[in-house]
Order: sequence, then C-alpha cells, then structure tokens
Amino acid sequence: METIVLGIGETLVRDDRRWSSWADWLGVPPHTLSALVGAAVAQGHDATDALRTLRPGMDVEAAYRARSAAGRGEHLDESDLYQDVRPALGELRAAGVRVVVAGNGSSRAGELLRALDLPADLVVTSAEWGVRKPDPEFFARVAEAAEAPPAATLYVGDHPADDLFPAAAAGLRTAHLRRGPYGHWWADHPDVVETAEFRIDALTELVALVRPPGAEAAGAGAVGSDGEGSSEEEAGGEETDAAGAEREGARRGALRSVR
Repeated sequence: METIVLGIGETLVRDDRRWSSWADWLGVPPHTLSALVGAAVAQGHDATDALRTLRPGMDVEAAYRARSAAGRGEHLDESDLYQDVRPALGELRAAGVRVVVAGNGSSRAGELLRALDLPADLVVTSAEWGVRKPDPEFFARVAEAAEAPPAATLYVGDHPADDLFPAAAAGLRTAHLRRGPYGHWWADHPDVVETAEFRIDALTELVALVRPPGAEAAGAGAVGSDGEGSSEEEAGGEETDAAGAEREGARRGALRSVR
C-alpha cells in the first residue's frame, strides 16, 4: 500500500458536536435529533434527512449559512478527533505511506482540520474540490491526490454508499470502518462484506496493511477481512426469533436502495 486516503466524518472526526449544534439551532433536545439521525441511517437515507423531519422542506445549506452569519457556525478542535487518529496517521507516515484526508465537508471544515496539523500529506474537503461523495468525480480526484496507482491506494470510510461502493467502483482498494451510525449499522450487510477488501474496528489496524507481504498476510485476519472473530459478534450472539429475522431482512434490503 503506497497511499491511504481517509474520509472525515465518523472516520477521523466524531459527529457529536455537529448534531448537538444543529439541535441547539433548531431548539430541540439533542437526543431527539440523534434518534432521528439513527432512524435515517437505519433506512439507508442521508443523515441530514433528520433535519428535514424536524423542519419539512428545510434548505440545509441555507440554514448552515444562517448559522455561520449568526456566529454559530462550525467548530472543530482536538477533542473532536477519535483517539486513534494521531497514532494511526503518525505510524502510517513513519512507514513511508502517503496519507491523504479527503471527505465531504465545507471549506471551513478544511481550514479547521488543517489547523490541527494532522500527520497527513494532504487535507481537503468536498467543498474545496467542488464535488461531493459519492460522485465518481470525487473519487477521480482522490485517485489524482493519491499519487499512486489505484491498486496501491486504499480508501477508508464508514459509509457504504458514500465511501465503500464508489471507491471500489473507481478501482481503489477499500476498507470499511465499523464506526459511527453507518459504520456499525451496515457493517455486516452482504454488500459491505462482499465489497470491502478489509473491515476494521480502529484506524490503528491499518498499520498492519502496509507491512511487508508476510506481515500483511498475518495481519489480514486481525483486521477482520472476512468478518470472523470480532469481539462485537462474539458478544452479541445471533437473533433467532422471527421478529429479529424480519428486522434484519428489512435492514439488509434498505442498503441496496442507496447503493
């Protein structure tokens, strides 16, 4: 692996502050908006549909601009990063891997991320590129920014429809991260299992993928490329009742509608 490209929201950055600030702006309890975000995720919809549930017909971009004009725009600091971000990115760069951060976000988000001085060679957002995931053009830009062949470029993200599927369609190698609502809810969906070359629970697991061939083969099982042996599965067990099977069937069917 020569280059690893990572998404932003729920890959590097926790979305707690994002949704809490929206709840505050709309005057609703944070748990209400969080529950609606969860419902959107479970149905395979865009998480921002939760905002439109609260305010039907809402123009999210216009509301974002209004928040910024009122001095209540985006904020991002070290506390918003997942704890494995700096160790993982630092180890990857030390191993000689080019590290790129490229995901959906505003120009302001790009400025805030770069101000954190992450151990990355490039940090860029969709607004700065003028195209958003899952548009194929976004992943064409990723391929350019990687400065490596697609077969030597790994795209890492939590969102199947925005990250995993379009990255694979662009010929990039893929790693699905079990993190955040999308990452957890869709982790074992057949399309995710089939498409993701690697499935990981933490960014630090990426380091094993850039080791020499012998070490990489040994590490493949550790990162759960076949999904077996994860502590979450062992702890959770299997649902055997009819209601559980019905829920799982509905959940699996929904993702295909957004692929």
